[in-house]
Formats: sequence, C-alpha cells, structure tokens
Amino acid sequence: MSIALTLHLLGVIVWIGGMFFAHMVLRPALNKQLEPHQRMPLLLSVFDGFFPWVWIAVIAILASGYWALFTVYDTEGGVWLYFMTVVGSLMAAIFVFIYSLPYHQLGVALKRGEMPKVVASITLIRQLILVNLILGLLVTVVAIIGKYGL
Repeated sequence: MSIALTLHLLGVIVWIGGMFFAHMVLRPALNKQLEPHQRMPLLLSVFDGFFPWVWIAVIAILASGYWALFTVYDTEGGVWLYFMTVVGSLMAAIFVFIYSLPYHQLGVALKRGEMPKVVASITLIRQLILVNLILGLLVTVVAIIGKYGL
C-alpha cells in the first residue's frame, strides 16, 4: 500500500501543483510581459513539456487509486473515497479532452498563423485547467477530511 500511496501522492503533487503554477503564476506573468504573438508559442512549448508529465501523473493516480479502492478498501470506503474516485476520473477525462482537442488545435493553428483559433484554443485550455485545478483542490480537501477528519 505504501508504494501505491506514494505514487498516488506524487502524481497529485505534480498534476495539481503544475496546474496551480501554470494558472496562478505563469499565465499572469506571461500576460504582463509578452504580447499574444510571443506568448502563444511559449504556452504551447510549456504544454509540450508539462503534458507528458500529466499523462504519467494521471496514470499513476488512477492506477493506484483504483487499486486501493478494490484491494485495500474492498469497495467499502467512505463517501470521501467514492467522491475522490468519481472526481479524479472526471479530471482525467477533462485532461484527455484538453490533450485531444484544444491542445492539438492550438499546435495546428499556430503553425498556420490562425490567431483567432489560437486564442480560442488557449482560452478553452485555460478554462478547463481552472476547472481541473478547482476540482483537484476540492477532492484533496475532501479526501483528507474523509480519511483523517478535521
């Protein structure tokens, strides 16, 4: 269990920490310092570097989480465990959507110089990352309160 929990927590730290940094620190700094035509290729490069780590984190989180649900808790966990499972799976689905559609569209639109499509893709990615960040922070709080109480 300790290996699974360690992988789970490392995945959560990488994913939620990366989203927090990107949304709360990087994006405002880029908006302040760079014009959109400079900012967009840099954001694509950031996503190119971050998203492979998110894939690893998502796989580690889901694999260890479902393993714990079906072996350690034998599906007899509290509401917090089911909440964590459902929300974590939803977050993974949102990431797969981000990766499959707007991230792909961003790369294509940048290569073609289609700035309205670039802006639309970045906007959707930003909004969905914010949704996942809020969900990730919420599920973390619920998991801690559920497991350990206040």
